[in-house]
Amino acid sequence: MSKVALNALLQLPLPLVLASRSPRREALLRHVGFVFDVIVSDVDEDAVSTSMDPAHYVAHLAELKARRSAELVSRPSIVIGSDTTVVLDGLVLNKPADADDAVRMLSMLSGRTHTVYTGIALLDSRTMEATSAVRSTHVTFRELDAMEIQAYVSTGSPLDKAGAYGIQDDFGAVFVSKVEGCYYTIVGLPLELLYTELRAFVARIGHA
Repeated sequence: MSKVALNALLQLPLPLVLASRSPRREALLRHVGFVFDVIVSDVDEDAVSTSMDPAHYVAHLAELKARRSAELVSRPSIVIGSDTTVVLDGLVLNKPADADDAVRMLSMLSGRTHTVYTGIALLDSRTMEATSAVRSTHVTFRELDAMEIQAYVSTGSPLDKAGAYGIQDDFGAVFVSKVEGCYYTIVGLPLELLYTELRAFVARIGHA
């Protein structure tokens, strides 16, 4: 069965570009029927202070990624930027620095409820006009024992993920006992939010 071509359904006036090296975000966009290119410009996420409000933090990084990638596009495009972080008791948990840091994060999350924030940004590369939006989801972990934390970290999978876990593609999923909110926010791209924001953005920038 063929997919609905969402670019055509939304009457996008420009091609889409994803400003992310995340294979999870790329897979999600393709899964629902978007057609797009991937153009990534390195952004030093460590240079952005985590002391700001988490929603502002992920929105700012998402827009920064979109703006940097927009400088590299070869044709006018709508650029999608995104950023995800995990927050526990006000502490931002981004990607772990190493295996020991991943163990530390997972031990902190064990038996607790944290919040995952994902920000998205849309940018018109012709004018650099941008908009951003944020979703948050509460995630509860069951109690984890040291052996399963070490086994998970030894796979290497947690090392490229905020909060040192993935809910969608490895056994990090069995750590989660409860989700309150949008599942795709945890994966890294809230699809309903992206769709509705794209529809509004197209209405704002007009058709080519």
